[in-house]
Amino acid sequence: MGVKFKDIASPEKINLKDLEGRTIAIDAFNTIYQFLSGIRQRDGTPLKDANGNVTSHLSGLLYRTSSIVERGIKPIYVFDGKPSEYKSDTIAKRKEAKIKSKEEWEKAIKEGNEELARKYAMRTTHITPYVVESSKYLLDLMGIPYVQALSEGEAQASYMVQKKDAWAVASQDYDCLLFGSPRIIRNLTLSGGLSNLEYMELNKVLSNLDFSREQLIDLALLVGTDFNDGVHGIGVKRGMKLLNDNNLENILEDLDTEPKIDIDILRNIFLNPRVNEDYTIKFKEPDREGIVEFLCGEHGFSKDRVLNSASKIKNLNSSQKSLEDFF
Repeated sequence: MGVKFKDIASPEKINLKDLEGRTIAIDAFNTIYQFLSGIRQRDGTPLKDANGNVTSHLSGLLYRTSSIVERGIKPIYVFDGKPSEYKSDTIAKRKEAKIKSKEEWEKAIKEGNEELARKYAMRTTHITPYVVESSKYLLDLMGIPYVQALSEGEAQASYMVQKKDAWAVASQDYDCLLFGSPRIIRNLTLSGGLSNLEYMELNKVLSNLDFSREQLIDLALLVGTDFNDGVHGIGVKRGMKLLNDNNLENILEDLDTEPKIDIDILRNIFLNPRVNEDYTIKFKEPDREGIVEFLCGEHGFSKDRVLNSASKIKNLNSSQKSLEDFF
């Protein structure tokens, strides 16, 4: 879910033409979660093949990625690694919420309420090892590179943008600002209309707020992140006012919060995240026969639709635009 910075980030509206020739590091888990949640049958049941294997993520990856490539965008998918121990509470809460949603989903199905069933079904989404491995296998067949993060995918993607191996991170979460990504793209879905595409530059966000990146991280810790609960009753606007007048240590002491949070460790998660520095990015020629065999032969996809999408994928080994060449 990430930190809630929607009201202060002030993203710019752009269109897909502005991303032509760009290499974009895509938050894989964030994107696959969208596919698993949204690509479902009327009663909320995910798409499955004849053997009962979920295929919603494969459908989403093929059709969205091929459309992205067709528009001249060069995607690199970045997969999460082992989550931080400080994320355990968030993970536990999400798991509990999914269990409750599953109970409500099953109840709605028994009552014949498809609309309610679909609503709760979307909240039961979880990414299994099968989903991850089958996604990577399909990307290999498509010739699309992916990078395995050591921990947070957003941190890894942000690092890749900092190293100029990608031009921007594509993610729905605002945590990439905290991890230091110079550029972030939101709503790279190709389904909500081109006007829905959003672009943020870290330096512009900090300049507009008159904050340093360290202050932005402290604001996130006050409000709450995936790694800490934050301070009860502190929202973004109040947190900004407090940090304009004081530092986080003094604020927490004045508020007498319990339990005390380990500020330095939490700050370090964002300032010095664990990242994979030993990765290789190589766009390859797609294996169209392999794609057809995997999706149609093994999972029962429509051959005509798969071939149509596969035809959009081409070798992307040409160099990307200059990082300074924008707008």
